[in-house]
Amino acid sequence: MVNRKELDPERSASAAFGALLRSLRDERGWTQDELATRMGCSGAHISAVETGRRSPTGPFAAKADRALGSGERLHRQSLAIRHTALLEGFPEYITHEERAAEIRLYEVGVIPGILQTPEYASALTARAVERGAITPEQGEERISLVSERQAALIRTPPPLVFVVLDESCLRRPVGDPATMDVQLKRLVEFASLPNTVLQVAPFDMGDRRPLSLPLYILTMQNRSLVSYAESAQRGRLERDSTSVVPLLTAYHQLQAEALSQAASVVMIEQLRKGTP
Repeated sequence: MVNRKELDPERSASAAFGALLRSLRDERGWTQDELATRMGCSGAHISAVETGRRSPTGPFAAKADRALGSGERLHRQSLAIRHTALLEGFPEYITHEERAAEIRLYEVGVIPGILQTPEYASALTARAVERGAITPEQGEERISLVSERQAALIRTPPPLVFVVLDESCLRRPVGDPATMDVQLKRLVEFASLPNTVLQVAPFDMGDRRPLSLPLYILTMQNRSLVSYAESAQRGRLERDSTSVVPLLTAYHQLQAEALSQAASVVMIEQLRKGTP
């Protein structure tokens, strides 16, 4: 083909998306105009996305997946572009989380995103921007992602959600006292829902704690398992059951040693009242 631009998928996330889009289109023998007709856009738009001159939006990626019959390959690739502040593996984890039948979370030091109030999320992000850990644009991505994840959980039937919070999540101040009070109230409200369980892993668990780093485990509709674990600098998504099952066992051991939901709510209410 004359003047066909060579693509370098290693150059950026946008370039990788463009290369994947072209590859899928070529597999079907379609021109850019033919794909554009099926998607309801212009051939020039397809060209701009393929060559990286225009970033794909979420709706564009979803339409392209439907037109090309590519499942969610383009959708997953687009997350790498739109959520550049996230650790490796987490964008793909989110695509599974929004379809999971059961969600199990263990978090240390910070309230997990699906439970954060807007004020808490904004305060947490503002400090990260001030430290230079992320850019203001990445901060906006994080706040938007919190809202998107929470909205995705409001579905019928709702997923079962099990959350174990290290006590540090409750005691670490984020924002002003009013922000923390509203956030702690949100946890109590979450615990009262019929499809949720909230537990606190207190400091005095000591060496009985089987997990020390954040862990996310999903049970999908077909009962397959997905896990996501992260350290300070990297994350890892795992779909191999032989690797996920030991993590699920550790999570169940953590739940057994943690406070009951009733005792956890009492601790949260005591913190709201300012009692130790």
